[in-house]
Amino acid sequence: MNRHFINTWVSNSELGRTRSLREPIAKKREREGKPFDTTHPLAQAIMKGWKTGSQKGSPVDSYVISPEFELMGKQQFTELEIAGISQKEYYHTFLKDALEEKQPGLGNIVLTREHLVEEVLDVFRTPAVGYLDYTVVVIDLTSFENGGTLTIDIKIGRDKGDGEFYLFDEDGELSIDEEEPKDALTGTWGEPCDTRQITYRFERGQRFKLGASGYWDEGEMCINAFLAKISVEENPNGTVQ
Repeated sequence: MNRHFINTWVSNSELGRTRSLREPIAKKREREGKPFDTTHPLAQAIMKGWKTGSQKGSPVDSYVISPEFELMGKQQFTELEIAGISQKEYYHTFLKDALEEKQPGLGNIVLTREHLVEEVLDVFRTPAVGYLDYTVVVIDLTSFENGGTLTIDIKIGRDKGDGEFYLFDEDGELSIDEEEPKDALTGTWGEPCDTRQITYRFERGQRFKLGASGYWDEGEMCINAFLAKISVEENPNGTVQ
């Protein structure tokens, strides 16, 4: 697969992401006379990646960027450290999904009549504050004007940590202060190695948000993986059965 990629490293601090280092680095550049062009398309693509998908802290982010400098995928280093799924397998899936234009890590799943099923591999973790700490997947079903049935089949990883999964509409509040968020349309929970399913009937094309979180009362910080198979069955006559 390496033949599809050119690899390079870019320091986040050089781009100004680390606030405490901005002034020292600026002085260093002035002293050495080596400016860093943050307007370059590669730098701009990386900086866009900071604001896309998961916002959780990570010392290293991996990005897949097209020859036209379009962001194709994002993978955080901290989310490779998952017992039960090898780093090699996880990272290979990330690269493969990026090449297939599935936009892994960018937080959006788009289903259409020609593309009715999508899989998402991600992680959830025990909340450090509040009851929930969401990993969010945006599900775009706007092309199904007549409505239909959304099905999410969830497989929870083998590591420690129970998982909670809630479905929201596009404008629903992902509250962290409620054990069961009031804006959730439906939801489920499970233990390691469990399989669960969420189904929801919708009357018109719209966007949803799937929020995955670890259980708040684990007694220790846990990070576990989940695989979500997201599919839709369109209602042909516009009336949800």
